Amino acid sequence: MAESGKVRLHAIVEGNVQGVGFRAFVIRNANGLGLSGWVRNRWDYTVEVVAEGEREPLEQLLSALRRGPGAALVTQVRPEWGQASLDFEGFRVKYG
Repeated sequence: MAESGKVRLHAIVEGNVQGVGFRAFVIRNANGLGLSGWVRNRWDYTVEVVAEGEREPLEQLLSALRRGPGAALVTQVRPEWGQASLDFEGFRVKYG
């Protein structure tokens, strides 16, 4: 069972978000907020993010995803909220 207050954010980020340092941007933000999870590029040129932690830092990460790094052009972020699994240690790039 998840710790009290821990939730999961699953987000798909659309736009010009690959090849612009988006994954590194997400990792910097997530680590700075004390979140765990992963980020990956998807075959359809979107970026997928799964992050777990307290709701407020996750909301801050969601705001960062909507902004993106300087070279990105985010057109849409589709967030889904759920229960944290607490399966992650740290924040990393996921391949595949």
